[in-house]
Amino acid sequence: MASLSSYDHLFFTASAFIISAFIFLLSRKSTKSKFLNLPPGPPGWPVVGNLFQVARSGKHFFQYVRDIQPKYGPIFTLKMGTRTLIIVSSAELVHEALIEKGQIFASRPRETPTRTIFSSDKFTVNSSVYGPVWRSLRRNMVQGMLSATRLREFRNVRDSAMDRLIDRLRSEAESTRGVVWVLKNARFAVFCILLSMCFGVEMGKETIERIDEVMKKVLITVNPRLDDFLPILSPLFSKQRKRAMEVREEQVQTLVPFIEMRRTALKNPGSDKTAASFSYLDTLFDLKIEGRKSSPTDGELVTLCSEFINGGTDTTATAIEWAIARLIENPEIQSELYAEIKSTVGDRRVDEKDVEKMKYLNAIIKELLRKHPPTYFSLTHAAIEPATLGGYDIPLDANVDFFLPTISEDPKAWSEPEKFNPDRFISGKEEADITGVTGVKMIPFGVGRRICPGLSMATVHVNLMLARMVQEFEWSALPTQRKLDFSEKLEFTVVMKNTLQAVIKPRA
Repeated sequence: MASLSSYDHLFFTASAFIISAFIFLLSRKSTKSKFLNLPPGPPGWPVVGNLFQVARSGKHFFQYVRDIQPKYGPIFTLKMGTRTLIIVSSAELVHEALIEKGQIFASRPRETPTRTIFSSDKFTVNSSVYGPVWRSLRRNMVQGMLSATRLREFRNVRDSAMDRLIDRLRSEAESTRGVVWVLKNARFAVFCILLSMCFGVEMGKETIERIDEVMKKVLITVNPRLDDFLPILSPLFSKQRKRAMEVREEQVQTLVPFIEMRRTALKNPGSDKTAASFSYLDTLFDLKIEGRKSSPTDGELVTLCSEFINGGTDTTATAIEWAIARLIENPEIQSELYAEIKSTVGDRRVDEKDVEKMKYLNAIIKELLRKHPPTYFSLTHAAIEPATLGGYDIPLDANVDFFLPTISEDPKAWSEPEKFNPDRFISGKEEADITGVTGVKMIPFGVGRRICPGLSMATVHVNLMLARMVQEFEWSALPTQRKLDFSEKLEFTVVMKNTLQAVIKPRA
């Protein structure tokens, strides 16, 4: 949705008008469908619905939603071509949909043609419809890879990645008078961890960077296009479809050799001295899928590995960028965090066992996720049967999207929600369960049956990275910056509009 505003407005206007008039005339002859009591929403054109208003607004989709939400309330409808979007923006309705009616709203809507290519026809944990394939894939990821026991097995991988991160920051600072890029360095560290966890084979820096570039191409390629909402325009996007197939082929050719390396290492124990004892791939080679006789194909393995890596890279790196920015903005919070680290570990290096004991660090991370969730919307849901929500009808094929900022910034649930204040979780006056089990006040990882399976891994990575970065360095703004700009923009996740550069000073 974010990329719609980049389309040429004159082309879109002419196309939308002609196609709307044509299809509207045809549709008048068709049988009228059963009347539905949809949530309210802005009036739109025949056939194209609100697609034109969103594109012409010149705003990202999240900005458009934020602007109209006060007018239409906590649940409203946007007609986007052939797709019906139901936007939900209150904690009460999230609880109704994902907790009270969790099974009904546990599915996913139809994929776009491009996403179908890269998801191997919805063969991922996140994209699968609610059913046997989803159960098999999610059970395997959660129990086979992301359980507390399995995560502990990769402790050395994380420690090594943290050491490399600190070395990269120190080296960069030495050549730039203390100035470092936060997001770039954090992203590389997380990417290295996830690659190792996924493939379990040794990779050099150039190989890691090459895989990273391919993964970025994939994320860019699956961005929404106009023909995703108006399939009748698909003949105009043949070049884009060809490009998508080329990127998919590059993705497969890049990752399959590492899949084969791991397969060989498992068949010949001891043949690769650098191979890890366990990896996510190990759980996938002979994975039994309900309703299927065959194990995943190489193409499906590429898809599942890509989901694991992409799902945890940008979300974690973005959180670190926002965290460092908030610590720079609030030096007293940074000082208190450093004091907690010193009192907990003394002069030795902080590790992930230590961060579990740090109440103030965990309060900072919770406040960070409240103020800066990785995305504006949780992954889109769909009903498995015609349903109601908030007293309105929800069609079977509708995209049900949960808008997060209005939930975590609700003044009825939070005191001074606009303020970044970790102490709200220390004093005991305010609390929030990020899993949504005891109530919905913030949902950075979603809630209910489709809650993010990587929640535990993500919190381990963010806590450990921030603790190590603050233990090693004092962080401050550039000398030319009077005040940090906390404006947002949407890339793969919600990032700072102006990528954060910071000055670091090694701790004594």
